[in-house]
Amino acid sequence: MTDIKFAWTALGGDPALTSRLSTVERTGTLESRLPVRQLARACVGACALAAAELGARRAGLGEVPRAVVDDGAVAAAFHSERLLRMDGRAPVSFAPLSRFWRTTDGWVRTHANYPHHRARLLAALGLSEGASVEEAAGRFAERTALETEEAVYEAGGLAVALRTPKEWAAHEQSAHLAARPLVERELLGPARARVLPPLDPATAPLLPAAGLRVLDLTRVLAGPVATRTLGLLGAEVLRLDAPHLPELADQHADTGFGKRSAALDLAVGRDAFEELLASADVVVTGYRPGALDRFGLSPEALAERRPGLVVAQVSAWGAYGPWRGRRGFDSLVQVATGIAATEGSAGEPGALPAQALDHGSGYLLAAAVLRALAEQSYDGHSRLVRLALARTARWLTDGIEPAPATGAAHEGPDAWLAETDSRLGLLRYALPPVSFTGGPADWARPPVPWGSDAPVWS
Repeated sequence: MTDIKFAWTALGGDPALTSRLSTVERTGTLESRLPVRQLARACVGACALAAAELGARRAGLGEVPRAVVDDGAVAAAFHSERLLRMDGRAPVSFAPLSRFWRTTDGWVRTHANYPHHRARLLAALGLSEGASVEEAAGRFAERTALETEEAVYEAGGLAVALRTPKEWAAHEQSAHLAARPLVERELLGPARARVLPPLDPATAPLLPAAGLRVLDLTRVLAGPVATRTLGLLGAEVLRLDAPHLPELADQHADTGFGKRSAALDLAVGRDAFEELLASADVVVTGYRPGALDRFGLSPEALAERRPGLVVAQVSAWGAYGPWRGRRGFDSLVQVATGIAATEGSAGEPGALPAQALDHGSGYLLAAAVLRALAEQSYDGHSRLVRLALARTARWLTDGIEPAPATGAAHEGPDAWLAETDSRLGLLRYALPPVSFTGGPADWARPPVPWGSDAPVWS
């Protein structure tokens, strides 16, 4: 329970409440050289406890409901984007140009799943849109890893040089991350104590976030996992995307449970956004720090216009240091922070058994929102909660003491999979791992086609 207690106290939770959480440990889940199983269990456990705490507060319960975290459910959830099936079709995980490449002195990893990122990568390599993997490999083989990293970054693409843990520890960005807490929590400005409508304890399931409105301005994968979890817990979640940047279909289906989806151009649809903000309780963003500030969406600007708001942010590298403005994804953070080097073998880089930085940060972000709402009910204030994948990576590599696996053998994910009909077809999906007595066992609504809803509250 040490790792769960650390995550819970990082969220500002009362350490005594961890006695209300139990674990079901299973061997054979999320196996890795690094303590991925422990990180995943701690993130989901802390989220379940935060949900139970808020539910007890709103329902006037004498004690917090018991929460449970099951390694089997967690493993399935951390593989949700791989386990998804749409009418029997398996999802596409990575595009052909999203991979490791040999350079003159090592390796780089690229991310080119989105068309605009692919175009920028090819431009940085001096290749045309129709270039093959073999042509790209030839260009990478002519450059050093760091030269490639900088050239692609300058072109607006995504490429990160493979670093060892020692090399990353010497990097300036690593020093900035080390100086920050796992979960950043700030007061943005004064506001009266939040009056949360009471919940009937006799009504099942107990939905801690019922009646709350969440604006979801996130992209793959941590942010959407957080808002998917808030949707599970009863919040009305409205995801907003720019019309010219549609989400990848498989990613949208996986993370769209419990949400509505609308397209809104913030450059021309400010009036519509302000109407949404006027009655929002939470705004969650997953873009590079500062990327949305020009639209008046900095945490301070949002809180000024909507006192009492909870603003939640997640980014790849953090809102500080020389890499604060860089794009990033889980796979790239693993490469930069030494994880890929640690997990590699025979001179080749490796990867974690799941996109654990994304999923773990997502559940922690949802937990941070729930805790902020609970704290607001006592002493008010607009609040900011913030996580970075690279900071979660530091916790994984330097903050968790590996422990041997115990418990029954894991027999696969089938016990934690379900099917539902949807407007996207027949979906097979991983059930939510966040569990507490009286809480929801599944989402109330399946995902909808991307951008198919109007940008208004229901």
